[in-house]
Amino acid sequence: MENKHKGKFITLEGCEGVGKSTQLQLLKEYCMAHNINAVFTREPGGCEISEKIRDVILNPDNCGMSDMTELMLYCAARSQHTQTVIKPALSSGAVVFCDRYCDSTAAYQGYARGISIDTVNMLNAAAMGDVKIDYTVFMDVPPDKGFKRKGGAEKNDRLEMEEFDFHRRVYNGFKEIEKANPERFLSFKAEGTKYETHELIVAALKERGVL
Repeated sequence: MENKHKGKFITLEGCEGVGKSTQLQLLKEYCMAHNINAVFTREPGGCEISEKIRDVILNPDNCGMSDMTELMLYCAARSQHTQTVIKPALSSGAVVFCDRYCDSTAAYQGYARGISIDTVNMLNAAAMGDVKIDYTVFMDVPPDKGFKRKGGAEKNDRLEMEEFDFHRRVYNGFKEIEKANPERFLSFKAEGTKYETHELIVAALKERGVL
């Protein structure tokens, strides 16, 4: 289902270390150079309240957090972010690029943590409201390659510090989500240089009338 809003909503997804931040920066530079009205944001976070929730979620001191608490915090952050940043930007006609969104919650808290996908989808839907993703740029890089690229897990990120099997389940979860949403997912192996991958992403978004 397409957005009822004037703008386009593009999410970037993938495991740790796949190059999402790099590609978002290159897309930002592209949009600035071509005078494209674009907003760049991230999850969890993207606005003041959601950034505070991010700090709670990712803080390695909070190792006792239950899986359901984690899921509900992600969705609480998403609700605030969606209402205060994403919806207004889409209504203004902007292209919104978001580093992670609901698919990450399905992959991490659903497929990797083992929470019912029906429960995850229900909470995601409540947090998103009437906002729909137009396309998802999926950096299809398995976790072993991703962590090798970034030189290991961040010590101040509770999710990154999870065992490797957890991250493998995340990757497999993304592949299941991709399989269920082939019309939305634009997948890239990111095997070339960052600039080559950038050109492939731009070409795919141009083809679909986003850029």
